[in-house]
Amino acid sequence: MSENNATKKSPPNRREFLKLGGVMTAVLAGQSLMPAAPTSPSAPLLSAAANVANAAMPTRNLGKTGRRVSIFGLGGQAALERWNNEAVAVPIIERALDLGINYLDTAPIYGGENRWSEKYYGQVLKKRRAEAFLTSKTKERTRDASLRMLEKSLELLQTDHLDMWMLHDIGTPSDIAEVFAKGGAMEALIEARDQKMVRHLGLTGHHRPDCLIEGINRFPFDCILLAVNAADKHHFSFSEQLLPLAVEKQMGIIGMKITGRSRLLSSWTPPPLDKQKRMWEGVVEAKTPGTLTMREAMYYGLTLPVSTAIIGVDSMAQLEENARLAQEFTPLSEAQMAAIGKKTEPVSQQALFFRYFQRT
Repeated sequence: MSENNATKKSPPNRREFLKLGGVMTAVLAGQSLMPAAPTSPSAPLLSAAANVANAAMPTRNLGKTGRRVSIFGLGGQAALERWNNEAVAVPIIERALDLGINYLDTAPIYGGENRWSEKYYGQVLKKRRAEAFLTSKTKERTRDASLRMLEKSLELLQTDHLDMWMLHDIGTPSDIAEVFAKGGAMEALIEARDQKMVRHLGLTGHHRPDCLIEGINRFPFDCILLAVNAADKHHFSFSEQLLPLAVEKQMGIIGMKITGRSRLLSSWTPPPLDKQKRMWEGVVEAKTPGTLTMREAMYYGLTLPVSTAIIGVDSMAQLEENARLAQEFTPLSEAQMAAIGKKTEPVSQQALFFRYFQRT
């Protein structure tokens, strides 16, 4: 199937922020029409079909990184994390690159101990590394464990560097305390960047906005991957203060959980409740389908001031459909955003299930 200085302005309220998001998205969309930088002589040449696809896929600046990424990024879960699913996953990755989808997301925990997601990506990236902005993460909280995790990621991804390495799932005060402590994971991130094993640094979060705000106030991360969708305003909103702060800091902003693992979609059929409990222990049960179309869910997310929205897919058909929607995207009006947000209220808790994990 995610101010300390009293002289600074206070974060905009939600109405002001929606206007800000619409303006920024329009600007970013306009920038996507600019010609791409000339291809370096050493860069691999793409097929004619791939060049056409690349021209049609809108791109945006990834904050202060200086990189441009497709507005639809490929998530590393769904088909890409399933056991022994190479026959499905590898063609999806290949086709994504053909379509101009250059932001590729993965993590060591996607696919369990075997790290299937990184393995599948590696099968493609050993041939097409120059076409991708590649991101992975560390769920470890110490320097040494994180560096070991990175070493294995590079091996599985069949590359000598990541374009971005991120602290995975920062959601509690203890997460912040551990990663910023002496011997914590932040030491690994900085060391890896200094040694050019990774190019840029970021952090991710699903659970609550406060700790992510604390994190980006402590360190000048390049990017943030955050869980935000059309139901966001209803529970522990990330768009109230976290998103405006990330914009202020000129971070690359990557949206995830745009469909809430499909729980926002009217086309989704809830699994039996006992299966839901096995899949996601402690989450809010989903008893009904969602209320939005894929277009509504995706366009809501892309109208926010994000650089890209990562979405996992189960099939080639889903990939093609999401790519088409991205190619056709135009920003929603404030009234459209408000109407879509209101439609999500009956299913908002199930769509924000990731904010209800029992965290300590």
